[in-house]
Amino acid sequence: MASILRVATSADSKTHIMYKANLSYRQLDRYLDLLLEQGLLRVVAVERHSKATKVFGTTEKGVSFLEAYRALEAIVRGKAS
Repeated sequence: MASILRVATSADSKTHIMYKANLSYRQLDRYLDLLLEQGLLRVVAVERHSKATKVFGTTEKGVSFLEAYRALEAIVRGKAS
């Protein structure tokens, strides 16, 4: 989930998120649904190549989640200050 949120901080398409986060389509669908339900991710329609495209972006709540996640990673790896 953190990988998806990291990729989506720059608002990206479902396909790009899937490849950048190294997930299968099935995994991505499950996680996207969960992240959307929890308000960590949002859907935005943007104009790309003269047509509307649905992209996903990390919300403020999602950014807070990532910050907490990074802090926990640092503690687990023994790099907490």
